[in-house]
Amino acid sequence: MYKYDGLVVHQSHDDEGIIEIVETEGVRALHFGSHSRQSTMLLSDPNRLHSLYARAMMAGLLFHDSPRDVLMIGLGGGTIAKFLLHQFADCRLKVVEFRGSVLKVARSHFGLPFDPRLKIKIGCGAQHVMQQSREHAELYDLIMIDAYDAEGMAPEVSNERFFDHCRTLLSKDGLLVINLWGTDKEMFQQVTWNMGRIFNWRLLFLPVRGRGNVIGFAFGEDFAKPSFKALLDKAQQLEQQYHLEFPLFMQDFKRNNPSVINRVFNK
Repeated sequence: MYKYDGLVVHQSHDDEGIIEIVETEGVRALHFGSHSRQSTMLLSDPNRLHSLYARAMMAGLLFHDSPRDVLMIGLGGGTIAKFLLHQFADCRLKVVEFRGSVLKVARSHFGLPFDPRLKIKIGCGAQHVMQQSREHAELYDLIMIDAYDAEGMAPEVSNERFFDHCRTLLSKDGLLVINLWGTDKEMFQQVTWNMGRIFNWRLLFLPVRGRGNVIGFAFGEDFAKPSFKALLDKAQQLEQQYHLEFPLFMQDFKRNNPSVINRVFNK
């Protein structure tokens, strides 16, 4: 069967709806009943990050290049989790995914490994951070949020209370990275406001070229402001190391954050 311009290699249903995996020209993609791709993987190089938005989320390595304790809200195909495990031997990941069926296809079709450094919980990400924040603080140096269904971003992981709980769980010099959908202007503005209030407007936004995604970055209160020039040099180094577009990310940070850039960078 063909759908979304490709061959359907898997189709299943759970209480949340349909899960489809489609292959097109050497790329395997996860769909939740719509044309939008939730995750993609290059079949010839499965450990490489293929999705443009996932690559942009890795712009966080400019600011935090050795993630050790990571909380991920939303698994999708598991491509970002797989990349972190592959690239960082000391990285420990806790992933909260709402749908058990999504975890199954991440294992069976996207090569998500069984690894002692990877712990996965099936449940609500917002509820998880609320419960953890009542008992713990500063557990994670990196929090990554990519929680979407066929309808869009889950509202439970975009309100002010959620970001307040995330701030409690984030180390003082840590980084929060979130995948936003910029074409939903009302939702985007509301999430930006919620993040700004909680993180004192220590924010950057990175529109994904050619896509509707905008990646948001929020910095802990003790995050050391780097110089823009030093990060330009670092971007060249990281591009060679990970084969990702870090110099382009730096250009787009400067272009798209004129009102807040001095809160994050030194001149």
